Amino acid sequence: MHTFCWYELRTTDPAAARAFYVDAVGLVVAAADACWRLRPDGPELGEFAVLPAQAAARGAPAHWLGHVAVADVPAAVQRFVALGASPLGPTQTRPDGLVAPLRDPLGAVLAVTSRTHASPTATLAWCDLHTRDPAQASSIYHSMFGWSPTQRHDLGPALGAYQEFAWRPGGASVGGMSDAALRPEIHTHWLFHFAVDDLDAALQRVRAGGGSVAGEPMRVPGGGRVAQCEDPQGAAFALHEAVSR
Repeated sequence: MHTFCWYELRTTDPAAARAFYVDAVGLVVAAADACWRLRPDGPELGEFAVLPAQAAARGAPAHWLGHVAVADVPAAVQRFVALGASPLGPTQTRPDGLVAPLRDPLGAVLAVTSRTHASPTATLAWCDLHTRDPAQASSIYHSMFGWSPTQRHDLGPALGAYQEFAWRPGGASVGGMSDAALRPEIHTHWLFHFAVDDLDAALQRVRAGGGSVAGEPMRVPGGGRVAQCEDPQGAAFALHEAVSR
C-alpha cells in the first residue's frame, strides 16, 4: 500500500520551527534530534530540515514535503514522469533509503521514498491536495499509487467541489482534493493536517508562537473543524479537531 509515510519540513530555520511545532501542535522531539513523533512511544514520522538551496533559488518558500512509500524508487519516478510529473533534482541516497522529490503534473510537490524505517500506517489526521483540477488529480494519483476516490462534496461557490480519497479501494477516506488552487491567493500544494484535541486553544498557541491563521475555522463533513495556518517561517499546515466541541 502506497501512503504518505514521512513528513519533512523544509524550512529556513529548523531550530525555530522545531520549537514552534513542539509548543503549538504538540509534536514530540527527542533532545538533539531532528526527527519528530506524534506521541512519545510512537514511530518517527518526519524531520526538520534546511530548505535546499536549489529550492530557495527557484523561489520555493518553507514547506512540508510528504514522502510516499514505494518499493522501487527509480521505477516509481519513471512511472510518475510518464504521467507528466517533473523530477526536482536527482534521486537522493540517504542512510535509510532513496528519496526522489517531484512536482506532480498539476504542480504540487511531493517525494517518493524507500525509507526503511518509515511507518506506512502511522499517517497524519488528513491530507489535502489544493490543485486546479481535482478530477484530473484524482485520476493521476489513482494511476500512480492506487488511491481511490470516495465521497464527493459540493462545498458551495466559495469552496467548490471536494473529492475525498482512500489509500486503497474500499478503505476509509484519508484526505481530499479540491480546486482551491484556482483562487489567486492559493498555490498548488499538499496541505497536511495535524490532529488537536482543542482547536481554539491550539490556534492561540499558533499565534503566540509567531504563526498565523487563515480566516476562521471551518466545519467539515463528519462534524470536525479545521483551520489553515502558517508557521513563523511561512510553511503552510492545518489543524484538525475531529470531534465537535
